[in-house]
Amino acid sequence: MTDTPKSAPVESSPVEATPVESAPAESAPAEQTVNDGVAPVVPSTGLTVMHLFCHTTDRLDREAVAAAVKSAEAADAQVVAAAMLGHKADVAFMVLHPDLRVHHRLQSALQAAGLKVSDSYVSITEVSEYAKGMPAEMLQPRLFPTLPPAGKHAFCFYPMSKRRENGANWFTLPYDERVALMHEHGKSGRTFAGRIVQLITGSTGLDDFEWGVTLFGNHVDDLKDVVYTMRFDRASAIFAEFGTFYVGAVTPVEQLFG
Repeated sequence: MTDTPKSAPVESSPVEATPVESAPAESAPAEQTVNDGVAPVVPSTGLTVMHLFCHTTDRLDREAVAAAVKSAEAADAQVVAAAMLGHKADVAFMVLHPDLRVHHRLQSALQAAGLKVSDSYVSITEVSEYAKGMPAEMLQPRLFPTLPPAGKHAFCFYPMSKRRENGANWFTLPYDERVALMHEHGKSGRTFAGRIVQLITGSTGLDDFEWGVTLFGNHVDDLKDVVYTMRFDRASAIFAEFGTFYVGAVTPVEQLFG
């Protein structure tokens, strides 16, 4: 996901021209139409992405949760459900659809089904300014990914930004220097091809950080290894700021609560 970088390699830098491994692309959605007399609110291109991190309550209706997800999928949304580890959330939903109103309907339905949203993140799919010149077939998966990737059930999400500090201000670096740093970062990320699929989404002006990073791995240690390895790249070691990490397992919604 001005001078703001837009799409990235696996970990700290969301702006590399050749990410580790992108999700396969789905077809671009047809032109949005007014639904029930209310105009859609969509990006000019790409998808809106919402991450919801939820706790269960004593009002939980498992069937209603599954029905809410199925209703969103019937409206052409992609919904990735995950069983989460630790105290920060019990379950998570990653939702991809152009229209903010589709996202809001699902959020409201999940809350009505007895889930409490403890944290969330809103972003959009986009193509980095550093990806100029790449073939269209390599850009399409960034704008219209198909998720979740087959066989990769380890799930991680975290937000990140670039620093604006004296001596470490990403946005005052010359463009050519930023390109060089991102190419270095991408080279590290590509060593994890086959182990990690990642989606970097842009959130400047939409949420508290500048990008959301979603990782899907073959194994839990794949998530750890890619984040650790890429923190040694200068683009990350000098310029990256990270938010809260969430980790879980991609799980069918019908099996989400055990």
